[in-house]
Amino acid sequence: MNIEILDLAEEDLLVGFLFYEKQSAGLGDYFLDSLYSDVASLMLHAGYHRKVWGFFRSLSSRFPFAIYYRMEEGTVYVWRVIDCRQDPERIRNQLNG
Repeated sequence: MNIEILDLAEEDLLVGFLFYEKQSAGLGDYFLDSLYSDVASLMLHAGYHRKVWGFFRSLSSRFPFAIYYRMEEGTVYVWRVIDCRQDPERIRNQLNG
């Protein structure tokens, strides 16, 4: 199984990094380490997560973020990595483009 993190998801990770780094020096790095570990776990667990708005949704183990992904031909495409503390309608709008 291959994993590809799409550009929007990379931007989401950068925004999360900057937010947590402002909270405390080094926390942004911990955020990225944790989220990339959660993404890597999709190698084993992709497809077992609940579908929400047409995407599989994996919740981060340490931060209030969700990883939205799709699977095609043996590849996991990480579409977005979104802060769950937002209004659900806003999250749906982010997923639909």
